Amino acid sequence: MRRLALTAFASLGLLAASCSEGGAGDSSEWAPRDVVTLENPDWSRDAVLYQINTRQFTPEGTFKAAQEQLPRLKELGVDILWLMPIHPIGKENRKGSLGSPYSVQDYYAVNPEFGTEEDFRAFVDAAHEQGFKVILDLVANHTAWDNVLAKEHPDWYEKDWKGDFRPTPWWDWSDIIDLDWSQHGVREHVGGAMEYWVREFGVDGYRADVAGYVPVDFWNMMRQRLEAIKPVFMLGEVQQTAWHHAAFDATYAWDWHHTSKRIAKGDGNATSLYGYYAENESLWPRQAMRLTYIENHDSNAWEGTIYENYGPALEAMTALAFAGEGLAMIHNGQEACNAKRLEFFEKDPIDWSQGRDCQYGELLKQLIAFRTENPALHNGKWGARMHKVENSAPEQLFAWVRQQDGNKVLGLFNLTGRPVSAELKDGLPAGTYREFGSGEEVTIAAGDTIALPAWGWRLLASK
Repeated sequence: MRRLALTAFASLGLLAASCSEGGAGDSSEWAPRDVVTLENPDWSRDAVLYQINTRQFTPEGTFKAAQEQLPRLKELGVDILWLMPIHPIGKENRKGSLGSPYSVQDYYAVNPEFGTEEDFRAFVDAAHEQGFKVILDLVANHTAWDNVLAKEHPDWYEKDWKGDFRPTPWWDWSDIIDLDWSQHGVREHVGGAMEYWVREFGVDGYRADVAGYVPVDFWNMMRQRLEAIKPVFMLGEVQQTAWHHAAFDATYAWDWHHTSKRIAKGDGNATSLYGYYAENESLWPRQAMRLTYIENHDSNAWEGTIYENYGPALEAMTALAFAGEGLAMIHNGQEACNAKRLEFFEKDPIDWSQGRDCQYGELLKQLIAFRTENPALHNGKWGARMHKVENSAPEQLFAWVRQQDGNKVLGLFNLTGRPVSAELKDGLPAGTYREFGSGEEVTIAAGDTIALPAWGWRLLASK
């Protein structure tokens, strides 16, 4: 014991000496380091995504027909057009008569169902001319069974216990087989395809399908390689912080989506979101954009329509998705009050006729304009954090402020199916604002009482 004690004291002496000489104890060693190395493109500052399922977007289901809708989307106010996979779809083990767009037969070709390569090029060019950016859905985790790679490079695929090709484990994705990402050739082939569409067709980035099933070092490398061609935007279908350090501008906020649906169904209340926003502020990189979506192709097809999932809470949750911290998006058909689950493996065009009387579509348009007009609501590093407003009914009234450079937005949301009357407990929300929608001037003071009907909400902004 005595020898151990002497050794410990000697070690402390050496440590002290090294500190005094600027060694291991040098203060620079403890200086904070920003692990985020990517630069978000400036055009993503206040961008709203719009997802296009080319097959269902128009009665024709083609790039040419989709191109004709660009002026309407411009008027809506969206910025980045996300096209679901544009590639030929596998026929072997196909689901349904048309198959899943996520069963890719050839990464370097266009699905003839949608048109030709020149049709696609014309769509991208027209979108750029009208001020849009275009990102493609990239399916890197797996391919169709009859992708040429399966015959030419069977060693590039993972195998089951019998040594045969296999779909992604545990899921029912029987129409696809998993690539083996330990193989150099896989990385080169898929990475080369990513460069091809950016370099040859001018696409502006990717939405990466099941991005978390592909090694993050591949995404990190590809972000650098794509940036050498042009600035890109990357959205990853993953919910992990490490994917933001060098690869993705945005990732999925599954926790937000599922929590918002539980609240809408009465299985939670305003405090149910506290955990999400606490983690978002304390764990995630400041630059991270998190996709707070109301609907996408998966939720519509497999979970339910916006009306099934949100019911009378739909407008409140949509306003929160657009004005709270997060990257907002619209799934094609939302703006037309689409009330059906779109078939995933068949032709099932959106009925746009109902859009003429769709008040929800007008709300989306107004929310996009509101985001654009208020810098505090911008994306990622450009926007402001949400700060909780203390009130006397925290389980009902979800109240917050976002403020930056003189711009201040106050959000007041009753996240229950009962009316609420609550006193504001602090001075954070105090100020004079303009009311969202009416433009009416409103003054708020500490101690004021806020009354909202069931699922009622207000957004107030000052500059």
